[in-house]
Amino acid sequence: MKFYEETIKRLNTELDTIESGIENPLFIAEKGIKLVKTVLSEVRTEVLSQGFQSQVDEINFFKNIKPYIYSKLIYYAKLFNLESKRPRSSRKTQVKYFNSHIDKLQTFFNENLDFYHYYRRGATSFDKHYFLRSEADIRLFPENFHFFEDEQFSTSHDGTVATILAYDLLIIHLKREIDKLENNRNHFGEGMLHKKTRLTWTAHKIYLIELIYALHSTDAINNGTADIKDIAYFVERIFRIDLGDYYRAFLEIRMRKNGRTKFLNILKEELMKRMDETDN
Repeated sequence: MKFYEETIKRLNTELDTIESGIENPLFIAEKGIKLVKTVLSEVRTEVLSQGFQSQVDEINFFKNIKPYIYSKLIYYAKLFNLESKRPRSSRKTQVKYFNSHIDKLQTFFNENLDFYHYYRRGATSFDKHYFLRSEADIRLFPENFHFFEDEQFSTSHDGTVATILAYDLLIIHLKREIDKLENNRNHFGEGMLHKKTRLTWTAHKIYLIELIYALHSTDAINNGTADIKDIAYFVERIFRIDLGDYYRAFLEIRMRKNGRTKFLNILKEELMKRMDETDN
């Protein structure tokens, strides 16, 4: 799996360079599509030539690694389409345009609701059927046909996971654009929310992302029904911070060698220390 981990790191570095060096979203999308297609081709070659040492490795690849990379291709392709057709008229018209697309993206989640919840809660009971090439069951197929086109490099649901991740990113992009239009300023400007608070996040950004995922893993917010993207978006507004690609960051958290829950451990230790000091 080392090859794939290094490939993802390289991909993310190159995408960061593209997005930080270009302002026009159409140019970003074009370069992103070209880069991701190249990386997917490299990964496919590796899979076909080396295979997997175990079913666990194969499931991990088609549940986490390939969808993460493939989601970038879907994201940039959709981004290019959205931005190229963006109305060049009033802010109200543009907001309506973006909201209509958010509704369309949400429709995909609703149409795949059972699998959406399965994936979101980290379930594993059907992983062999969803993410092993040899176990694909046509009765479980979602409405995409990429598996039939490339059975050696696809499972029945890796494309669905990629689409979920891509649509999450698109919704975040659209909500940010709407916020900028409605406030007529950068989405981290002095909106009403920021006039009521001066709170800023001063620790590592990765710690905040770890905390967000921890909250999302419980029923602490909206009885557990809130999407990770909605929690992240709200936190960004509260702390005036751009979390960037927190899906990638979560992948990095999961790959930590020395403790996955580093910040949560720090919180527990500091709270216990404070309690002990108060008791004395």
